[in-house]
Amino acid sequence: MHAPRAVDLIEPDLLMLAYRTGIFPMADSRDDPEIFWVEPRLRAILPLDGFHLSRSLARTLRRGRFKVTCNAAFSQVVEACAAPREPTGEDDDGRSWISHRIQASYENLHEMGQAHSVECWQDGPDGSGPRLVGGLYGVGFDGVFCGESMFSRVPDASKVALAWLVAAMRRGHGSLLDCQFITDHLSSLGAVEISQKRYVALLKDAQSVSPSELAGADVLALPAAFAALREDAVAAGLESSPGKLIAHFLTQTS
Repeated sequence: MHAPRAVDLIEPDLLMLAYRTGIFPMADSRDDPEIFWVEPRLRAILPLDGFHLSRSLARTLRRGRFKVTCNAAFSQVVEACAAPREPTGEDDDGRSWISHRIQASYENLHEMGQAHSVECWQDGPDGSGPRLVGGLYGVGFDGVFCGESMFSRVPDASKVALAWLVAAMRRGHGSLLDCQFITDHLSSLGAVEISQKRYVALLKDAQSVSPSELAGADVLALPAAFAALREDAVAAGLESSPGKLIAHFLTQTS
């Protein structure tokens, strides 16, 4: 399902400029036509060499409980992330900040090759075939990935999606994974909180690399990095169980 196209899209150049300067949009509710720009005082990032791969998550990856894809169902992932959820406290009423306008704007970025998703699929209990059970989406540029949201309908699905994202970014020589706000869930996976000033400095450093240096370092956009991981799995004889490669890769580098 796609967001209604009648909404007024956020201009893509403006949206990308915001991300490149450390700002991102939010809305008060799903149906809110207005947006506000957010520049947090504290920012959550997940250091690519600091991902916490627990034994149970490594086991889940190796067993191949999920089929993992990139950019196979972008709109479905955003739709799932925007779905109402149980309130978590006084300051969280369960309403989504992903308005229809924001969703449509990111779908537009996705069509332009600047927003990406990672999906986790699992066969239904009735043998009905793969169904989307988890995933994440965000904006990518210059070795930076700004994660927007993730969802999980079964245990570990969002963790597996994040593990593949980290592995792909490492494989593609990415430099910065932005998580926006710290949560207990992200913290358990290795995310840390830094000042916005420090975040902007890291963002600037990532964008200061010249095109020739980028080419020399073989920096890959997420879809290309994801494909390279798949090729590595085939070369290692793990085409049918690429999760084993991801678990090994993250164990060796975290």
